[in-house]
Amino acid sequence: MVIMNKFYKIVFPIIFLCNINIYAQVSPNKYVISFTDKNNNQYSVNQPNEFLSQRAIERRIKQDIDIVENDLPITSAYVDSLQKLGLTILNKSKWFNSLTIFSTDSLLLDTIENISFIKNLKKSSSIHKKNYDYNKFFCKRKKVDYSSLNNKIGVSKYGYSENQIKMLNGHVLHNNGNQGQGMQIAVIDAGFYHVNSLPAFDSLLLNNQILGTKDFVDGGSSVYEDHSHGMSVLSILAGNVPYIFIGTAPKAKYWLLRSEDASTESLIEEENWASAAEFADSVGADVISCSLGYSVFDDAAQNHTYADMDGKTTRISRAANIATSKGILVVNSAGNEGNKLWKYLTAPSDADSVLCVGAVDKNGDYASFSSTGPTYDGRIKPNIVSQGKNTVFQAGDGLFYEGNGTSFSTPIIAGLAACLWQAHPTVNNMEIFNAIVQSSNQYHNPDNITGFGIPDFGKANLFLDYNDSGKENIISVYPNPFIDVLNFDFYSIDNDNIEIELYNILGQKISFNKHNLAFTSYNKIQINFNSLENGIYFLRVASKDKFYTKKVIKQ
Repeated sequence: MVIMNKFYKIVFPIIFLCNINIYAQVSPNKYVISFTDKNNNQYSVNQPNEFLSQRAIERRIKQDIDIVENDLPITSAYVDSLQKLGLTILNKSKWFNSLTIFSTDSLLLDTIENISFIKNLKKSSSIHKKNYDYNKFFCKRKKVDYSSLNNKIGVSKYGYSENQIKMLNGHVLHNNGNQGQGMQIAVIDAGFYHVNSLPAFDSLLLNNQILGTKDFVDGGSSVYEDHSHGMSVLSILAGNVPYIFIGTAPKAKYWLLRSEDASTESLIEEENWASAAEFADSVGADVISCSLGYSVFDDAAQNHTYADMDGKTTRISRAANIATSKGILVVNSAGNEGNKLWKYLTAPSDADSVLCVGAVDKNGDYASFSSTGPTYDGRIKPNIVSQGKNTVFQAGDGLFYEGNGTSFSTPIIAGLAACLWQAHPTVNNMEIFNAIVQSSNQYHNPDNITGFGIPDFGKANLFLDYNDSGKENIISVYPNPFIDVLNFDFYSIDNDNIEIELYNILGQKISFNKHNLAFTSYNKIQINFNSLENGIYFLRVASKDKFYTKKVIKQ
């Protein structure tokens, strides 16, 4: 009990700064400005390397995703003009072509919509009172019994996390060497308290697996002094204390992004989330793991309705769908509203392309707090479930606890999804999504309590093996590196019509060829690229609804 009290004093210091008043007020002076266009933009979709990382460009090439106008940053002249008027820019959203701003100048705000390039201005926060007695993240927790490890030491490297991983056959991926190597996961949360010093993250720091941090609430990059929720979530993903606790993707690399102000619940946090997701896209993240959700706010006037849970109404769900359209796998918690008045899932998990994760207990039975479906338009949600009751995680005191919440079931899935994708690097994000769903134990009889059920990542791996059929055995491209001529041998193709595209490292398509194998000799094609400059290129070979991507080097 002493440890528990110490933990709460560390993680929630604001409680003890309020004296006997357990309420706080949040500034109402935050707004969203939307622009009419991106005219006179300083960037071009033909030069994406100026605003996207090489990894983000390669993700688009692999998944045949065009670079379009919503990839372009906001026109800088518009932003500069508003800053000169005295507005404070909090965050930018290129996907929505908007800014979140702070201003106390009511006269300026009253007239700002008359500016020609401004479409509208909306308030995104308001005066309200927040009751700190309400814990929106997880239901309860208790310290684990360390004596229970005695029977596992030397037997199971997973220690406390054994059940939550083996329930999903996640260890099958790990045993095959897929522990997240080469994958990047963006964790969007409320803060990552002391990740830079807690024991479960030693290997992350030693191996430089934290690629960067960014705070979309207060600005800057410092996230290690904020709320512990993101840290606990990260421990389930990336923790690495052999025979004590192992995360689901301990060898992946991570971006730690803070979008949630834990002391409030306001619409501006959805704007923060969109900016964080855009950042994750631009740096090249493969997976977004998010254990946040929105439905009811501190100011009731901002509340969503059940009718809003249609996957396309709320700002955050629209942003999640856009993130998916960029080739990212978005994994999000269903919410902890199952035994409350709301009961339904929360945004952005209502989005069609978001992998929504509910919770079960260690035996696979529904956890009553887990939010349920369907979406307002009648779709099955949650999509899948994993252990979210008595899930083990690291807390702010460096010890391990059992906690309840879909916050904890989500990173279990997100980490294993990254490992699955590592094993099948040529598939796209929705193929990973579908393989996970199809492997689940209720796939043929889903409901709106646990969705399609508990995934089996061993089965998902086999599904992709079968569907992929080993593309290296279907097509051979050689020599590589090459001088002028590339040879293509097709061994087993589902369609005679072949499309071959060549992209440069900027993601620009520079060559396109169509071939019909019925008119070739022994399914062989030879293409002369003697006009190309020396360098690195990406081939994308498509046949019917399958594709093959390969990096090639011209010497």
